[in-house]
Amino acid sequence: MIKVLTTAAVVLALLGVTGCSGDDGQDPEATSAPTAAAPPAAPKAHACYRLPFNAVLEPSNHAQPVPCSRPHTARTLYVGRIDPLVDGHLLAIDSDRVQKQVADGCRARAAAHLGGSTETQQLARLRGAWFSPTLTQSDAGALWFRCDLVLVAGPTSLANLPRRTAGILGRPGALDRFGTCGTASPADKRFRRVVCSRPHTWRARAILDIPADAKYLGRAARKDADARCRDVDARAARDSLKLRWSFEWPTREQWDTGQRYGYCWTPDPA
Repeated sequence: MIKVLTTAAVVLALLGVTGCSGDDGQDPEATSAPTAAAPPAAPKAHACYRLPFNAVLEPSNHAQPVPCSRPHTARTLYVGRIDPLVDGHLLAIDSDRVQKQVADGCRARAAAHLGGSTETQQLARLRGAWFSPTLTQSDAGALWFRCDLVLVAGPTSLANLPRRTAGILGRPGALDRFGTCGTASPADKRFRRVVCSRPHTWRARAILDIPADAKYLGRAARKDADARCRDVDARAARDSLKLRWSFEWPTREQWDTGQRYGYCWTPDPA
């Protein structure tokens, strides 16, 4: 604690006088409590940003907002408050439990904002992104979290968002613009995942669930998913004698985090 001397105390110190008190009865060397610094301000809801792709992979973000009337790649849907107290324990802002709390909340906010079915949301390239304070900011008392909406256009790029996004995935033809497409079959080494508004030759047409008790890449589950994906192509294809399809399993990392569905791909146009 830093002692703050009164003016009288400074004068007495300069004169070499000690052991005296002022006429008002106050101790000239009395300390005053330091004023605690206010925690860093939370970001504003509904703000827009020009974020690069790499920025959405970071846990924190300090970009300055831009007018939403100008091109922007991220829009804040919600700013909430983190509860770091879990089961009676105060957790760090970067702990897995706290970050899961933020991620789950932001995914739910994005889903409610975008509308459409669960499958449409899984097939779309419109995604939720989330940010929380740095450790230094949280130590200063910042407990906010920020939920943004972004449009992932390619493997390492974001696209500008439309001016209005509320309920956008519930509109007819939403996946023609915002769906997940590919530059080739996912089995081809030239394959790159892109938003369907960009040039492409294949499209993710359906989400197929994988049995909860299946082994990763298990033979029985692969055979079942392949058969169901063929049926998807048969319904979409113009020529039932020229069917081509490809079922894409989740990555091992996605599987380990609990994802039990994959993408059924077919040529586009069908």
